[in-house]
Amino acid sequence: MPGQAELPPKTRGLTAIAGAMSLIAVLLIVQIWLLSAALESFLAGKRSSVLPAAIFSGLMFLICFGLYLFVDRVDSDVRNSDRER
Repeated sequence: MPGQAELPPKTRGLTAIAGAMSLIAVLLIVQIWLLSAALESFLAGKRSSVLPAAIFSGLMFLICFGLYLFVDRVDSDVRNSDRER
């Protein structure tokens, strides 16, 4: 049975992954909302809102990609720390 000293790195890793995945989910929901609002505005003839929406959507994509890389790194660190024991 593992001792208390062995559990915190794995627990911290899982907490970080859960937090990052929650942020990714929220950002994707906002991105879908932005897409629908921009499309509705574009189809209504207001073309001035398309470029800012595209820029903001690209920014949210980059943030999600960065969070994905963070999750991937934390996951590999947790798996490697389990193998070292």
